[in-house]
Amino acid sequence: MRWWDIEPVMGLELRLFPEDAWSHGMYWSELAEARPGGTRHYTVATAPDGTVVGYAGLMAVAGEGDVQTIAVAPGHQGAGLGAALLTDLVAEAARRGCAELLLEVRVDNLRAQQLYERFGFEPVGIRRGYYQPANVDALVMRLDNPQEDAPQQDVPQHDVKEPDHG
Repeated sequence: MRWWDIEPVMGLELRLFPEDAWSHGMYWSELAEARPGGTRHYTVATAPDGTVVGYAGLMAVAGEGDVQTIAVAPGHQGAGLGAALLTDLVAEAARRGCAELLLEVRVDNLRAQQLYERFGFEPVGIRRGYYQPANVDALVMRLDNPQEDAPQQDVPQHDVKEPDHG
């Protein structure tokens, strides 16, 4: 993800997460750390026409990784793009030597939970009222030793390019 991706990412962000969308400023701050030696890794997936149809972000600090965000445009869900984006994040966590990879997911987002479980993430706790202002709980999930568990699974073909690892 680069600075010029922020506007299309924000379009998806507001559409997918209307109650708890990140702000422009949050993405600018995250991208400021997505540089060589930084603590962040962000990627986008684009359709053949260049339209951003998915994005994902990772924070990696002192051997711990955290999935910051992962999103796929509605017209591209169910085609393996979420798995491709998560594969990228897990591989990056392994490359950075993370001993564990954590994430939060809405307790009512069963589809995402199933994706994470396919990758070996296991539930480890609940964060009450994590998603505001809707006051929805988050399920905390963890993948131990991503370098050992880096996905080797077949990712279904989809109608978008592989994520841009920039």
